[in-house]
Amino acid sequence: MATLFLAIACLCCALLSCGIGAELEGSQSRSIAAAREQPYRTSYHFQSPRNWLNDPNGLMYYKGVYHLFYQYNPHSALFSNGIVWAHSVSYDLVNWVHLNHALEPSEPFDVKSCWSGSATILPGSRPVILYTGIDANYRQVQNLAIPKNESDPFLQEWVKFSQNPIIVPPIGIEPDNFRDPTTAWWGPDGKWRIIVGSWRDNIGMAILYQSDDFFHWSKSEHPLFTLSNTSMWECPDFFPVSTDSTNGMDTSTLNPSTKHVMKAFPREIWLDRSGKQLIQWPVEEIKTLRDKNIGVKSLGLDGGSTYEVSNITASQVDVEVAFELPKLEEAELMDPNWVDPQILCSEKNASVGGMYGPFGLLALATKDLREQTAIFFRVFRGHNRYIVLMCSDQSRSSLRNEIDKTIYGAFLDIDPQVEKISLRTLIDHSIIESFGGEGKVCITSRVYPVLAIDEAARVYTFNYGTLSVRIERLDAWSMRKARIGPGESLVSQCENLSFRGSEECPSCAASPSHCEESASAI
Repeated sequence: MATLFLAIACLCCALLSCGIGAELEGSQSRSIAAAREQPYRTSYHFQSPRNWLNDPNGLMYYKGVYHLFYQYNPHSALFSNGIVWAHSVSYDLVNWVHLNHALEPSEPFDVKSCWSGSATILPGSRPVILYTGIDANYRQVQNLAIPKNESDPFLQEWVKFSQNPIIVPPIGIEPDNFRDPTTAWWGPDGKWRIIVGSWRDNIGMAILYQSDDFFHWSKSEHPLFTLSNTSMWECPDFFPVSTDSTNGMDTSTLNPSTKHVMKAFPREIWLDRSGKQLIQWPVEEIKTLRDKNIGVKSLGLDGGSTYEVSNITASQVDVEVAFELPKLEEAELMDPNWVDPQILCSEKNASVGGMYGPFGLLALATKDLREQTAIFFRVFRGHNRYIVLMCSDQSRSSLRNEIDKTIYGAFLDIDPQVEKISLRTLIDHSIIESFGGEGKVCITSRVYPVLAIDEAARVYTFNYGTLSVRIERLDAWSMRKARIGPGESLVSQCENLSFRGSEECPSCAASPSHCEESASAI
């Protein structure tokens, strides 16, 4: 850790000496002006400088630096040919610096686009990128790239393997349904393995490949996993999760306290105590952006009531709330036909009253509630247990009619007799991330209100059920803007770490060439 602080402090010296700090004030002014013109642009969720972006790729931690690559169209706000791997770096997963593009269409095997993929750290701390290239015939082929300079912590330049493509669509697979290679894992047999997403005959699949040297790959006889009645499997992933720790694990870890997760954004992921439930939670570092706090304890919410969480920046806020239900025996009976939580949330949306529920939060709401996104719970009485439903209702999120207003939902595996019903919601102008039951359910929505923007936005707790509920505690924090852009986030870290400079990096003069190289890298 001391080495990391040393590197940051030296880099900060170089950045400030090159005048980046002097540009910060003007950059912030431009950001404020841009925010007024773009009310949906996020303040503490990562976004590209402009234009189209989609899948995050190749996430890795290398030489003290977090790396984020992502799909980006440098020419348009729409998806088209010419997609590149854009590249940003961070020391804390909150503040980010944009670097030059890592991969751009340039060769016959990726001349149309460089699509999604992954990064793997090979033995000897050697990073490698696997990615899908769209070739001149619009086939999806898998390619490999390595850093030009492994000693560069920012990994600014990448070299494409001369023998690309390393994997082509197998027989029986359409050439436009074969993409997104995963991070590799090393098996006990000494072989590397990856999966590639695909689809055939209404069956989604993760096709399994193996290699002895990471450069030459052969397809396994059977896919790792398949599922009928699904579409193309976009960006599949396969990674280990500890059953007895919340610490991250190397992708090649294999022991009795490990389970692997197969999935078809930044968060911590672990298993709950039962070892059966995947938990997702915002990274701890996001709390560094918390600013003004408003707290409420032991507040009763009668049926049909709302309570405004005031004196905060409601368009840019982190809210945590826990609910108590005093008379669970009066909850309405669960119909055994209610098996699909999304359909149930749609039929029993936020405007449909029940016994216990809907209750929760109204995010990005107007004062008259014409616009609102409701994140709420309902509690039902089943056979020998209670069932908790969590919903995110976008049906009234905007007065605009042409945008998506899908309602999402999931059953929350908790026992309200012994556990509080908790909700944490991160609101960031047009993104609403909600974590129910300490992360057992996560629902993310993108919404585009017309009126509930910036200072006009409000956030409420509410209870539209018949029975009263009690807020055991509520905390809300206005969130500061993360520094995302060329140089800004590292200047922020300079300010935070400047007090260490005299101890750990006495002066840039001690190693001028290293500091100058670091500065020129940004």
